[in-house]
Amino acid sequence: MPGKVVRIIAKEGDEVVSGDGVIVVEAMKMQNEMKSPKDGAVKKILKQEGETVNAGDVLVVIE
Repeated sequence: MPGKVVRIIAKEGDEVVSGDGVIVVEAMKMQNEMKSPKDGAVKKILKQEGETVNAGDVLVVIE
């Protein structure tokens, strides 16, 4: 289901641990915080606030 990026929590270079919120997506008027699946550093943020996203899109690269 398509949604829209409403807030970017993490910045490139930030260290995150599994479960940290990194980006917020709104779909069907509900906001969902996307969480990091692993420990690491945010290497690249691929979507910007206001962009439309679809299921399966890569939003953030964490290494």
